Amino acid sequence: MRLDVKTSASGVHTDLVGAVGWNVWGEAFSVSDDQTVRKWNGGGEPEGQVAQVDAYFTDMMWYPVSSKKNQAGGTDVFAIACTDGSFKIMTRQGRLERSVDAHRGACIALRWSFDGTALATAGEDGQVKIWSRNGMLRSTLVQCESPVYCVVWGWDSDQLCYCSGSFVTICSIQSSAKQITWKAHDGVVLKVDWSPINHMVVTGGEDCKYKVWDGFGRLLYQSAPFEHVVTSVAWCPSGEVFAVGSFDSLQLCDRMGWAYSKSHQKSGSVMSISWTADGTQLAGAGGNGTLVFGQVVDLSLEDGHMRCCLEDDKRMVVQDILSETTDELEFRDKVVKTSLGFGHLVVCTSTQCHVYGTSHLNTPHIFDLKDTVTMILQCARHFLIMDNASGIQLYTYEGRQLCNPRFQGLRTELLNPQMVSLSTDVVAVLDQQASGGVVRLFDTAQGRPVGEPLSHNLEVTEISLSQAGGTAERQLSFIDRNRDLYIVSVAKRTVAKLGSMVDSAFWHDTTGMLSAMVDQKLTLWYYPNEIYGDKQLLLKTKYTKTEVDFGKAAKIVLFTNSKCLVRRGDGALVTVATSPYPLMLYALLGAGEWDKATRLCRFIRDPSIWATLAALAMAAKELNCAEVAFAAIEEVDKLQFVLKVKQIPTEEGRSAELALYRRKPDEAESILIQAGLVYRAIKMNIKLFRWDRALDLALQYKQHVDTVLWYRREYLRAAAGEESNKRFKDLTDETPLDEKSIKENISNEKVKEAQRPGAKRYI
Repeated sequence: MRLDVKTSASGVHTDLVGAVGWNVWGEAFSVSDDQTVRKWNGGGEPEGQVAQVDAYFTDMMWYPVSSKKNQAGGTDVFAIACTDGSFKIMTRQGRLERSVDAHRGACIALRWSFDGTALATAGEDGQVKIWSRNGMLRSTLVQCESPVYCVVWGWDSDQLCYCSGSFVTICSIQSSAKQITWKAHDGVVLKVDWSPINHMVVTGGEDCKYKVWDGFGRLLYQSAPFEHVVTSVAWCPSGEVFAVGSFDSLQLCDRMGWAYSKSHQKSGSVMSISWTADGTQLAGAGGNGTLVFGQVVDLSLEDGHMRCCLEDDKRMVVQDILSETTDELEFRDKVVKTSLGFGHLVVCTSTQCHVYGTSHLNTPHIFDLKDTVTMILQCARHFLIMDNASGIQLYTYEGRQLCNPRFQGLRTELLNPQMVSLSTDVVAVLDQQASGGVVRLFDTAQGRPVGEPLSHNLEVTEISLSQAGGTAERQLSFIDRNRDLYIVSVAKRTVAKLGSMVDSAFWHDTTGMLSAMVDQKLTLWYYPNEIYGDKQLLLKTKYTKTEVDFGKAAKIVLFTNSKCLVRRGDGALVTVATSPYPLMLYALLGAGEWDKATRLCRFIRDPSIWATLAALAMAAKELNCAEVAFAAIEEVDKLQFVLKVKQIPTEEGRSAELALYRRKPDEAESILIQAGLVYRAIKMNIKLFRWDRALDLALQYKQHVDTVLWYRREYLRAAAGEESNKRFKDLTDETPLDEKSIKENISNEKVKEAQRPGAKRYI
């Protein structure tokens, strides 16, 4: 990825350009010390002077409108900050709507809140003020000793981040809330930007460095010193990259700080940077009167079979890795978003969506778009696109729309691919408006909610749905603010913690395997669903790549076939080979060939593969295969359990025991009661020391009350204890306990169960 940079023609502005800003129509407006406001098209060509204003400008920003469709009356305006201490609100046609005297000395910076209800200004007098949309003063939030050079809103429009001197401060507009202040640079901090998507802060200062921070002021990245002062920084709307401007240079950086590319141009100091709403293009305000336009190109995607590269804004090259053939795709409009996976290439331009099958690139399905697409996600059967007008939309690969999931409070402009996940039957969306972490699930057929929203007590930063299996096997993994990894069954909502110190997690595209960066090492769970059953067996199905240390903040970008693609914290893309045997095992079990799977494990002699086979066999109730696998890994207790289950004559009895193995005693009891095996249900509760429940069942069905009381008496006698439960004490006094008769009744129950229709031992 890099920036294709070009500078505007000289002489359009005759003096320093103070600021630049894009509107939703793809037009750039610039303000200059030649006291003019000019308009530019998306290609970087001037379209004329908009206004002549008797002032010198320091900053500008368009009123925040999420899409063209949401454009309403009174929102087609922008605000400009002036050196005389005022700020002005102007219309798109150049008419001055309002001028407000805001500060003593220059008004250096201003920003609209994301909901458009407030305007924050920062001045040379050290004050930060909050104004209404109509220019009425609401409050003076901050009074600093030195000028405030930059101010930016938090994602919830309830916090502000500003810089004064060498310090950066995050404060709430509610006076009672605690603020966070830290020293960011050795010199004066000139620019700060705070991403509403990833909540990270980037700063640039007179010490010629830029730095990346989290939302609590902890340093994540520090650049090497530039030759000149860093004069501007700006996050891309997607939160994946940001741009850094300095004297005659413009640099594109990843969210973790490392640089994709650096370009040099004759522009003077880049005073301000503004991104288009689709994140494909930026404009920089040059100190020598020129504008710098940068187009994001050389964007590469790979799915293990195909590789595609965006050569320029309208041309893409697709290469088949195996056959080494190359195709070139031309588009009528500018390419905004692309996605490659599951045998399909989805390309969204500014007006159309093109869906290609990777085996037949000559016949794409094409349909029109209502607004600029901000995200594309794919799964095996369909894909998801998101824009700020229509929200989340699901389509088949033939271009037919499936559904449009919605919920109250959905703000698509605050979502990134880590907050939305797609599988063949479920869409998961992280609700940022809710406190803590709330994940909403929708079915892909009609867009209806699937059960109640899933809640977590901490903020959730990343979610991902498994891709293999049906709805019953569907799993959702999520990482919270403490970097703990959890998985939850979508159907049964059972939450289990899988690991700690996790930077990234990624499901395999065709099987149930899960990969994660745990404590800077690549870890694979061959069958993570086993966490709901035997956690000791789960540890044996886990594989950790110990010979490679990926460093901090590494991210898994692809997990397909037998390889993982990992983006290290320094930007290097590392291909890691994983074992091919789990894939072979899943393929054999998917075809029902358990004997071949057993022979494969005997050939490999890998304990983790044997453990995976054992876990999968127990889930599928293949007890013979599980018996062999447990014997191979010397799990004697589990082997004895399997042998015992095989002795149970009824299918319902075996299913109940396996439900107990998965730690679901209520489900096991329900299976037995529905099958009429009341004695087995009572005995199961006795074994689990659920004495009250065993007695309730005996009284409810009026059988084996004396059996429960006798087992209770023998238990207390062995433990040298006395009866403390009044129910048991009273019933023991009332009920004669004949040990011989009780044992005879138990034997009769076993014989009766063995003689049930269809009862036979497991073969």
